[in-house]
Amino acid sequence: MGLQLKPGVVFGKEYEQLIEHCKANKFALPAVNVVGTNSINSVMEAAAKNKSDVIIQLSNGGAGFFAGQGLADKTAGMVLGGVSAAQHVHLLAEAYGVCVILHTDHANRKLLPWVSGLLDNGATFKEQTGKPLFSSHMLDLSAEPLEDNLAECETFLKRTAALGMSLEIELGVTGGEEDGVGADIDEVDNAKLYTQPDEVLAAYDRLQPIGHFSVAAAFGNVHGVYKPGNVKLRPEILKDSQAKVRSTHNLSDENPLHLVFHGGSGSEPEKISEAIDYGVFKMNIDTDTQFAFAHGVGGYADEHGNAFKYQIDPTTDEPLKKYYDPRKWLREGEKSMVDRLTQAFEELRSTGKSVATA
Repeated sequence: MGLQLKPGVVFGKEYEQLIEHCKANKFALPAVNVVGTNSINSVMEAAAKNKSDVIIQLSNGGAGFFAGQGLADKTAGMVLGGVSAAQHVHLLAEAYGVCVILHTDHANRKLLPWVSGLLDNGATFKEQTGKPLFSSHMLDLSAEPLEDNLAECETFLKRTAALGMSLEIELGVTGGEEDGVGADIDEVDNAKLYTQPDEVLAAYDRLQPIGHFSVAAAFGNVHGVYKPGNVKLRPEILKDSQAKVRSTHNLSDENPLHLVFHGGSGSEPEKISEAIDYGVFKMNIDTDTQFAFAHGVGGYADEHGNAFKYQIDPTTDEPLKKYYDPRKWLREGEKSMVDRLTQAFEELRSTGKSVATA
């Protein structure tokens, strides 16, 4: 019998077992950025429908939006929104019958107080419940010198490891921008779009003795969707990085590194498949799911245009409440997002592979 885990939010050893299971069986999980209960619920619905486990993650902007835009203290809002979103997932994930990894996305140096605040709340949550608030956090200090990047990651890894969490780091720059972190693709030095295996080895040597971590290594990936030809993915960089660590440390594991694919929206299926073969267990998807949600709402608005302008239809005198009810058009966005995630599960080979017990 293969791996079986209790449905709900996974962390610690169960988190490690789940991602090792993904790597060993050559599939990956979509990591979907969320901004509210509608998108969170869509992700869990899609995972349950496709019998796959999933990763739910928040950027700093997504966390702030979750708390509401009316809070004057935006930094506190980002922390409170992250806590609120995490508690929502903890409450409902088990009911959806899938395993969920809870994660935060790109945090550069100015956003370290956000991650620190979430860790403080996570420590309190663990004292109360016996489990951390999140499964993992991410630091994106890729724009800084390697030594500065790794030194800060070491500091935060000690904190996450103490709570039974993992840490994701970034080496090399993912082009494009994610909620204010990053730069336009045309402004990034081309060499930084492709991480060097020696950099990955340096990270492994420094962080492996401390705790569990994963690496977002840049191989030409970009946030957002660009016209064909602008993005040149080179997954072989991941293969070379695995080989460098494996040979240096004489490891038997073909893919000792836990690798992450950022900027998955719009990527060619064959490049996704190749990356998975080289040890990618997680692929970020945000742009495509944002568009899917908007597409569903937009289609409904096109069909029921008067309901977004009038309470009483001026041509028929019909009350339009049943059409402008937010539950109607928000649900169309949710369904469209579920459909797009169904495609993602298929491309990542995770359909039908949930390890959650019934």
